[in-house]
Order: sequence, then C-alpha cells, then structure tokens
Amino acid sequence: MGLLDGKVAVVTGASRGIGKGMAVALAAEGATVYVTGRTVNEGDHDLPGTVGQTAAECDARGGKGIAVAVDHNDDDAVAALFDQVRREQGRLDVLVNNAFAIPDDLTDAGGFWEKPLSNWQMVDVGVKSNFVAAWHAAQIMVPQGSGLIVAISGYVGVTYTYGTIFGTAKTAVDRMARDMAIELKPHNVASMSLWQGLTFTERANRNLAQIPGLSGRSATKPENGCSPEFPGMVIAAMAADPDVMQRSGGTFITAEVAKDYDIRDIDGREIPSLRESRGSPIWQPV
Repeated sequence: MGLLDGKVAVVTGASRGIGKGMAVALAAEGATVYVTGRTVNEGDHDLPGTVGQTAAECDARGGKGIAVAVDHNDDDAVAALFDQVRREQGRLDVLVNNAFAIPDDLTDAGGFWEKPLSNWQMVDVGVKSNFVAAWHAAQIMVPQGSGLIVAISGYVGVTYTYGTIFGTAKTAVDRMARDMAIELKPHNVASMSLWQGLTFTERANRNLAQIPGLSGRSATKPENGCSPEFPGMVIAAMAADPDVMQRSGGTFITAEVAKDYDIRDIDGREIPSLRESRGSPIWQPV
C-alpha cells in the first residue's frame, strides 16, 4: 500500500527536472499523476526528457502516469487539462505548480537592463501560470472539501540569486500561495510554498559541468544538492498527512519538512537546510 493509493495529482512542467522527479515520487506512492509539459518528442528540447517518458516511469514505479502536452502560457490548454482530469478522475488531490520558464541566460552575469525584456517569461510561466492552474484546481478541490496545492519556490524568495526577475517571480509565488491559503482555509484545501535548494536536474548538472565557478557559488554548492525526487517524497508525505492544514499558508524549506517526516534523499543523505546562510521564509501558516 502506498501513501497515495487512489489519489490524483497534477505536476506541471514534468518533462524533465524537478517536475519529473516529483511526478515519479508521487507515483511511487500509488498516485495517478497527470504529467504536463511542452516536450512531446525527444529532440524537441536541447535537454533529454518528454512527458511520455515521465508518464512511463510513473507507471514503472507503481502508480499511473498520464502524459498531457501543455504549454502553461496557454490558458486554454490549461483549462483543457483540468477538464480532462475532472472528466477522467472526478477528483484532484494534489497540484504541484512547478512549471517555470527558465531563460538561457539566467546564470549569466549582467544587470536586468543588459538582458532581454523577454526574460519576463519567468513571470508569465512561473507566477501567472501558477495562479491559472490553482484557479482550475480549486474548482475541483473546493467542492470535494479537500486538496493540496504546492508551489515550488526557493531561497531566492528572500536572497538575491541570478537576477531581478527571478527573485521577483519566486517572491510572488510565496505570497500568492499564502493568500490562496487564507481563501481556501474554510474549504479544507491547503496551499503552501516549498523552498528548494540546488537540485541535480539535467540542466543543473550541465551547468555545473560547463559554467566556471558555478559550483562555488552559495546557491549551487554540490554538497548541498538533492535529487529531483526528494521534494516529491516530501510532498507525498504532506498529502497523506491528516494534519496538513496546519501547514497551510506557510513557506517551508523542503529539507526542514523532510526532517519532520524522517525523509532522506534516495541515496540516504540528510539534505541540509540553508536557512542560516541563504535566508528564512517570510510566511507562516494561516
């Protein structure tokens, strides 16, 4: 028996990276996971991974993966996704808002005025997209009187990391999750934000190998990193926790929540909290 047998989840931006890891971790606990992303065919992106491959891995891990091609900058496509979930499952237990438009120059040096205005895409797919997905999820969760909405954020919410828009987007994500929690509280639906540190995704591994000095930066020290599945293991534990509403509205460091549930990474390591060196969350449960 898995923690999430009979539960239904949506993980956005799960062709690869953290999204893929979280989808697989939820499936390993028995969940049916809707895997969304833009990459349908191998080679469509310069990094490996497709929604179909993630869904197949969900199946292999004991749950059920359902691949849905979604551009989270397309509100109609997002509406169609949640219509499909409602039609096929009749319920939704977990939404993980992970989709984020990462520009190629994110880790490059330079002021905001030296980078293209198109970098605002981090707000379009990273903030607005969170709201749109949560809006649709709430249409399902509120009537059923239960559910968990998790936004993936990071220490960048309070500590300068990489650039102005990146920090602005993640700070907004934290505040939005908190205010959603206030409005969802009477309906027994939880909303919260999780702070991830360095996660060994395909992109992170490539950047660590190719960008001189990156491994020495405070935000990207390999000794503090975790697998992409680690946050998914934490989310699975929260989704199965009957007292999860006590966390609703808060911003939490994933590594600290993991200790609460006695969760270690897939290699057995205890992932450290970087609260002392990188900052503390602002928002507490409501």
